[in-house]
Amino acid sequence: MELLHLYDFLPSGNGYKIRLLLTQLGMPFERIEINLLKGESRTPEFLSKNPNGKIPVLEIEPKKYLAESNAILVYLSEGTEFLPYDRFLRAQVLQWLFFEQYSHEPFIATSRFLISILGKAEEYSEAIKQKREPGYAALNLMDKHLTSQDFFVGERYTIADIALFAYTHVANEGGFDLTQYPAIQAWIERVKTQPRYISITQA
Repeated sequence: MELLHLYDFLPSGNGYKIRLLLTQLGMPFERIEINLLKGESRTPEFLSKNPNGKIPVLEIEPKKYLAESNAILVYLSEGTEFLPYDRFLRAQVLQWLFFEQYSHEPFIATSRFLISILGKAEEYSEAIKQKREPGYAALNLMDKHLTSQDFFVGERYTIADIALFAYTHVANEGGFDLTQYPAIQAWIERVKTQPRYISITQA
């Protein structure tokens, strides 16, 4: 099998999802840093890999690229314990992946980017304020779900957990208070105890 190449930006939760899964699968890969703050995802070279100009991008084999973090999670987890074989459980995993990208990431991840990565909380204060209510709505839903089970789908750790963990566990960096969510906090600790866990700051 060809060595996988991951085009990534270290602070990115979307990139972290892929690093975490690859590490937990024990799959070797080479990480190539793409500094979003320097416009490196907008160069002609990078756009030839992903015309959408976003990371992560996984090079599966020479010149064969896959973009969108949750699509990459599904690709990598096929045939593994991280993606259920049962049709209904599998669909539930996908349900949470879609939730993460539509109802979670646009509010929690983007707030973190503006505040902690760009360092422009004051400049974007109105935009950040508008993200508060829908961001907390996502956290409320997650906490309620986790009060009755340890993980998001089928009582086992799957890519649904990886996708939601990436930005939830650093939500405080986007100004969200997690202390009011005991079920989420307990789940975060369970994720951190999974075999081959790595932190978001580990390349």
